[in-house]
Amino acid sequence: MERRLSAAVRTSALPARLPPAVPQFPDRRWRHAYRAWAEAGGWRLEGEFPDVAKLVVIVAPHSSWWDGFWGLLFKVAMGLDISFMAKRELFGWPLGSLLRMLGGVPITRGAKGDVVRQMVDRFQRVDRLWLCIEPEGTRKAVRRWKSGFWHIARQAQVPILPAYFDYPRKVIGLGPLFHATADKDADLAALRAFYAPFRGKYRGV
Repeated sequence: MERRLSAAVRTSALPARLPPAVPQFPDRRWRHAYRAWAEAGGWRLEGEFPDVAKLVVIVAPHSSWWDGFWGLLFKVAMGLDISFMAKRELFGWPLGSLLRMLGGVPITRGAKGDVVRQMVDRFQRVDRLWLCIEPEGTRKAVRRWKSGFWHIARQAQVPILPAYFDYPRKVIGLGPLFHATADKDADLAALRAFYAPFRGKYRGV
């Protein structure tokens, strides 16, 4: 398998539409306002959305809470229905409805590997699912990524879409699809190498 990844070179404002297989919110009422807000901030999208119904999105470098702000703004502006995991206890009142509206998926924390199993089961039950995970697991610099995203993608047999922040250029980018192999360490090394050129708000990968 070819392990070398390269970033897309086409930079543009937000796309006019998404590929048909991509999970999307049907409600368009606020999309134009959020799109104008994102573009007024000077941010641009680099790369293209794959026409794929199921995948795991990984996002790095994650060095600031601003990452969540800009990511959510782009998500709403484009109508992307991207999911994320949160512990089940948060889905009661008053946060539950808001978390579900934003794409939150309740998980039960338990024995090692249990969260992976829950998400693999979800991938198998639904027709469309883009699951977003931050492999660093924290805003601080780490020597090793958490490998849960790799196990989920491998067991669910879905590709990985590497997404990145590059603050110096004000770019949120999408790399090429990556298919997990049986060699976890080599896969993680290849993905981390892909992120080497990009800088978060406070650091790189």
